[in-house]
Amino acid sequence: MATPHSRGLTGGGAANTTRIADRAGIGVRSTAGVTRCRSKFLRFFPKGFQDDTYIDWERDYKWEAHERWNELLGRDAFLTLLKARQFAEIAGHAVRVESRTNLIFSFEKMALRDAVKPAEGAEAFAVGLYDFVYGAGKEQKKFERWIEVVAQLPRKQTRVLTWPIITVFGFIARPEFHVFLKPNVTRVAAREYGFKFRYASKPSWDCYSSLLEFASTIGRDLKAMKPRDMIDIQSFIWVQGSDEYEE
Repeated sequence: MATPHSRGLTGGGAANTTRIADRAGIGVRSTAGVTRCRSKFLRFFPKGFQDDTYIDWERDYKWEAHERWNELLGRDAFLTLLKARQFAEIAGHAVRVESRTNLIFSFEKMALRDAVKPAEGAEAFAVGLYDFVYGAGKEQKKFERWIEVVAQLPRKQTRVLTWPIITVFGFIARPEFHVFLKPNVTRVAAREYGFKFRYASKPSWDCYSSLLEFASTIGRDLKAMKPRDMIDIQSFIWVQGSDEYEE
């Protein structure tokens, strides 16, 4: 994961997240949980989000995926391909950018590739993805439409409608706003943090807005550590809940 600075959590994207969180109500958390989670993160990465090891292990590859996304599927490039009906090319770019990360499981990667291989799958995916990432309107409506698109993609064996697939592209494309959801890890992290995460296995806006609340809460609690974006917040969550960081 990478050192370059994106728009931080003090920017417009974070303000939007905070407004969503404030409307929904921030979950109750304990000071002890916050302190314990912060201390755990700093034991692995003493310099916090500026730590060279943190940047190498947990930031660089995610930021590089974001930069690659902007090269291939930034708003203007995406729209040009969409107008030219280059749906397979759009889907191919998106899948390849994601494939260079370890964010989703290998069986989810295969399910996604299978889903966008048919022409109708590529078209639905491309049109729906542009609307989700760059479309106008409220985030809730766009997110709900994106769920519907993914739910209707062609399926061979493994289901495509999983939380990691639903959230990975928003996270890569717009890390100033969107956050990635790895269910088991995030549930453990929320419990350790003392946050009442409204998890549901079936993707929904209610659950995702609760995740945005959690991310916004962490951003405020860790303000002194200067998290840059949701990459830093998601990485903090990962450290709390992943077996990779067992003490």
